[in-house]
Parts: sequence; structure tokens; C-alpha cells
Amino acid sequence: MTATLTPAPGSLRARLKRRPWTHHNRLAAAVVLLNAVVAVMAGPDLDVLTGLVLGNLTLAVLIRQQLVINLLFRLATAASLRRSLRWRWTLGKVYHFGGLHVGGAVCATAWFLVLTGTLTVRGAPAPLILVSWVIAGVLAVMVAAALPRVRARRHDLFERSHRFGGWTLLVLFALHAVLLADAAGKRFIGSAAFWVLLVVVTSVALPWLRLRRVPVRISSPSPHVALLSFDYGVTPFAGSSTALSRNPLLEWHSFANVPAPGRTGFRLTVSRAGDWTGALIDDRPSHLWVKGIPTAGVGNIDKLFRRVVWVATGSGIGPCLPHLLSGETPARLVWSTRHPRRTYGDALVDEILAVQPGAVVWDTDSAGKPDLVELALEAHRDFAAEAVICISNKKTTWHVVEELEARGIPAFGAIWDS
Repeated sequence: MTATLTPAPGSLRARLKRRPWTHHNRLAAAVVLLNAVVAVMAGPDLDVLTGLVLGNLTLAVLIRQQLVINLLFRLATAASLRRSLRWRWTLGKVYHFGGLHVGGAVCATAWFLVLTGTLTVRGAPAPLILVSWVIAGVLAVMVAAALPRVRARRHDLFERSHRFGGWTLLVLFALHAVLLADAAGKRFIGSAAFWVLLVVVTSVALPWLRLRRVPVRISSPSPHVALLSFDYGVTPFAGSSTALSRNPLLEWHSFANVPAPGRTGFRLTVSRAGDWTGALIDDRPSHLWVKGIPTAGVGNIDKLFRRVVWVATGSGIGPCLPHLLSGETPARLVWSTRHPRRTYGDALVDEILAVQPGAVVWDTDSAGKPDLVELALEAHRDFAAEAVICISNKKTTWHVVEELEARGIPAFGAIWDS
């Protein structure tokens, strides 16, 4: 039997399970608080300001590096199942690491504005002041484009401002560091700024060094779905994702990998959810661009628990499938979708039922929209599960996760922080 962790209705603990008190926001707040403590203790010295900018910039970039992300997940999921459920529940929130990125980026921008103002007031050389204000402007644009409402409505603007703005900043920061060192009568080569920038540039460049155009086989069991098959020498691990593009300089989309035990390559399930996915389903290109390495995602945390319930809607079945096929963690599936066989094909549905004969497959065409929270609660109780993982759209995922967590059930799902 699982431990009873149900908080009292309306209790502080129950309220802290809902937005805005997410682990993502807590991590961002922790970074801001740490910055404030360091600033108070060290004082407003020019070297301190420079160090704060570099430290926060490094955090913001490295925490998004694929190798670092995979390391974080490996460390978090290495915990023994003998550890307390509450401890494993907390470790399962590792995918909220984006809060460190947000905190670092915001603090780096704030401290750089203070640094720029200080250099201007102190009458630094004109080229240094000019470059400083240009950097400050680019940083401000990137932060504004990353605001949740802007990012949701203008995701292409967010993505391109971060990509091209980020590359521009690398050049400008290097120039700024050279000018700042020259103004202080110091050498740039071998300085702290030199090594930090070298690490940051390497981190940004690594995924692009693995950029390649690979063949893909695409089938569409219905106009709503495309099933993509890849076999170009990479067999990713369950719980990972791959970034795809048709134009690598402009647009990237990440999808959960579906490797099958004993087979090379992997599959992806893509639903029609916008212009890019719609064109992919309709055009069926013979090749797509991939970059970097398979990167761990929220599904990876299933290994922290003895038994889990997977709740999926529509093509959210894709990220669940590799875990169901591997059977490493005993699982129960709750899948809500429009006419599953007509939409996804008999082969995929039969493959799922072969490993999940007790699955709850809810056909929304015939049964209407279900109460996923209630279905998850029933499956969690009947299967004696320790946790629930929800793979759905943003609104549904947040609703299911928050409602379950407010009832004391460890629940996990994507947070759309990138």
C-alpha cells in the first residue's frame, strides 16, 4: 500500500501544490534571493558586478545544455526505491530545472544593467559604454520575448529572438570583456571572463556540431496524426526527446522518442497542432534535420517509483509508449482520445493493449470528455500506484497534476517553460 499524504483541505500545504508555487518558480526565486544575499555581503564593487553577471549567465546557459540536463536526470533518478516517498516525490520534480535558467537570466540582465549604468556614470571609454548599452538592449528584448504571455502568443518570436539574440550576445560579451579588461589595464586571455565565455560558447555550440539531415518514414493513419520512423544509427533511451526541424535556423520542435525493446532506431507520434505539424502530416518530407543528443524529459522520473499511472490524451500516448513497452516500472495506462483505432491505427492500439491489457482507453467520440482527475484517482487506488504522470496539453496537464498533488498524490507533467 502507498503512504497516505493527503493534506487537509484548504491547508497551506495543499495551496502550495498549485500555481504560482511550483518548483520552477521556487527555484527561480531561490536564485534571485541568493543573488541579493551575495550583493549585500560583497557590496557594489565593479568586480562584484562583473562576477554576478558572469555567474548568472553561466547558470542560465549551462542548465539548458543537453549533457547537463541528462546528468541532472541521471542523478535525480538514481535514488533507491527504499527512500521515502516524499523524498522521491521531490526528486521527481527535477524537470523544473528551467527555474534556474529563468532566475539566472533575469539576474544576469539586472546586474548587467547596473554594471552598464555604473560604467556610464564613471565615464568609461566610449566604445565600452556603447557595447554595454547594446548588450543591455538585446538582453531586455530577450527577457520581454520570454514573458509567459508573449511566449505563448508569439512562440516563433520567442524562439528566434533567443537563438539569434543569444548568438549575437556571445560575440558582444566577448567584445565587452576585451574592452573592460583593456580599460582596467588587465589581460583578457586567461581571465575569469575568458574561461567563462569559453565554457558558454562551447555549451551553445555542442548541439549544433551534431546537426544533420536524416531520412524519415512517415505514415498517417488519419489526417490528425503522423507516425515518424527513424533509423540513422541512434537508438535513444526511453523518456528522451529529439528536436526536429525543416529549417534549422528558424524553427525547432521537440517530440518524445519511442524506442522499442530489441530494435534499432525509434518512432515519434505527431498530432496536428499548428502550421508546422499540419504541414508535416500533409507533406510527409523524406528527410528532417536533427541536432544534439536525445535529451531526458519528465517521463524519465517513472523509475523513482514502484508503480505508476500514466495519464495521456491524444498523441500524448507517444511519450508513454516506450515506458509501457519496456515494462521496467509496473504501470497502468489511462488514455483518452478520439476514436483510437481510427485515429492512430489498429497496429499501434494493438501494440499498446498487448502490454497494457488492463488499460483504460476512453473513446471521446462515443463516451464524451472524461473527468481525467477521477479516472487517475481510480487507477492510482486500484493499481496501488505511488505516482501519476500526465502527458497532455498545457491546460489539462496543469489541471490534473495540481488536483492530484493537492490531494497528496505525487503527480508530474510538462510545465512548458521553454
